[in-house]
Amino acid sequence: MKVAFDKNKDGLVPAIIQDQSTKNVLMLGYMNEEALNKTIESGKVTFYSRSKKRIWQKGEESGNFLALVNIEIDCDNDTLLISANPMGPVCHKGSDTCWNKKNIQNFGFLTQLEAVISNRKGNDNNESSYISSLFRGGINKIAQKVGEEAVETVIEAMDDNDKLFLDESADLLFHYLVLLQAKGYLLEDVANILEGRHKI
Repeated sequence: MKVAFDKNKDGLVPAIIQDQSTKNVLMLGYMNEEALNKTIESGKVTFYSRSKKRIWQKGEESGNFLALVNIEIDCDNDTLLISANPMGPVCHKGSDTCWNKKNIQNFGFLTQLEAVISNRKGNDNNESSYISSLFRGGINKIAQKVGEEAVETVIEAMDDNDKLFLDESADLLFHYLVLLQAKGYLLEDVANILEGRHKI
């Protein structure tokens, strides 16, 4: 790995730290050649601290180490992307990331939809909300809807109308997300099981 440490007069390159599992960006630090070598040798992400003016291993005081998984270098050889497994909160202020964000699995719009479902679940008196009405109906009603949507999806899968198939697939996924939360779970819980099976 040839890193262009000499591009900057201080011999430092930025290192973006990304959670290996969630793919969330956790923090940004700086490395010189010694810090990079120590990271590779120790398996724990190590930086050059510009304030302390010395090599600094993340977690050396708190115990919240960053276990190295992989290092990639950008097209200009002057920025590192490091995948790691955090051993606790990353920010010195105690948050999961240095942007005060929760380090949770992000499934794009589905994560937003889960937040909406969660909000409606906690407000089941909302008469105008379809989601709230599902929760008011209880687990049996929700499970029944998942079953109905599954059957409709299978029927459309055997036909040639792609739009109807995708519409029914969306209905099935939506009601499944509601069912998960009715049982106290999220999509992340299912993804973790699939990931575990993949490693076998």
